[in-house]
Amino acid sequence: MNTRLAHRAAAAAVATTALMSLSACGGDDSAPKAAGKVSVAGVKIEKDQSLHDMLPEEIKKAGRVRVATDVPYPPFEMFVKEGGSELTGLDHDLGQALGGKLGVAFVFTPQKFDGIVPAIQAGKFDVAMSAITDNRDRQKVVDFVDYSQSGSGILVPEGNPAKITTLDTLCGQKVAVQAATNQLDLLKGHQAVCAKAGKGKIDIQTFPKDSDAQLALRSGKAVAQVLTKPAAGWVAKTADDGKAFDLVNDPEAPGGYNASPNGIAVSKELPELTDAILKALQALLDDGTVAAIYDQYGVASIAVPKATKNAAVD
Repeated sequence: MNTRLAHRAAAAAVATTALMSLSACGGDDSAPKAAGKVSVAGVKIEKDQSLHDMLPEEIKKAGRVRVATDVPYPPFEMFVKEGGSELTGLDHDLGQALGGKLGVAFVFTPQKFDGIVPAIQAGKFDVAMSAITDNRDRQKVVDFVDYSQSGSGILVPEGNPAKITTLDTLCGQKVAVQAATNQLDLLKGHQAVCAKAGKGKIDIQTFPKDSDAQLALRSGKAVAQVLTKPAAGWVAKTADDGKAFDLVNDPEAPGGYNASPNGIAVSKELPELTDAILKALQALLDDGTVAAIYDQYGVASIAVPKATKNAAVD
């Protein structure tokens, strides 16, 4: 499973319980906001006229950016209420912040993930914000403004009784993981490191779903669970009101192990929009808005320090 699509169902399942405790974290409706009157994560965002002027004429005339997103994929994209249509999530909140800075509305529309890029190519959407991995193949048909990096993370019971701090400290321990995932491959690949260090092998406990692995962690059958870091951060933030689990933050892997960049995909027909979003994102990084948004979803560490364009090199 090497793509965001492959992890969609797993991430949705692992956070089902967490979603029940969501109380509109971003405080924003999915409907368009008035330009220059946006508040996200407690931050009031004002329109920057110079950035607005960079936008393509058709975007300025429409007053909106059409955004494709695949829902749910916690914590990036979620519904405020199960069965409802109102959106929330990291991508949605970031989109509202970018819209506020640019002086246009970012209007999100659910779209199946595998149809997102073709829909942009067909002109149905201007951009996509859906935790899309920036890679060279996708760069051939869309441009990316990179806003986060995400890989595998480690979830532990609250208080971290086994004192897990890195992958190395998993050696000799029982670790829960979903079968047939990048995270399972990561653990298998680390067995050689454990052996070289003279430590015991990781006792890998595989489960059909991430949620099953989480139950094993709750019951003490494992000392840690390895899953995508954004999902791990969200579960740690929300499960039992944040009292069930902790997220391990390895300073050597702030975005997670084997992290890759996530990008806002922009139509190649709208290069001015790409440049405007890039500069708007940097402004939101500089003033702390991005940090505030990411922190409310428990994934502050996956934020990039600098906005980049088409950062992936493989």
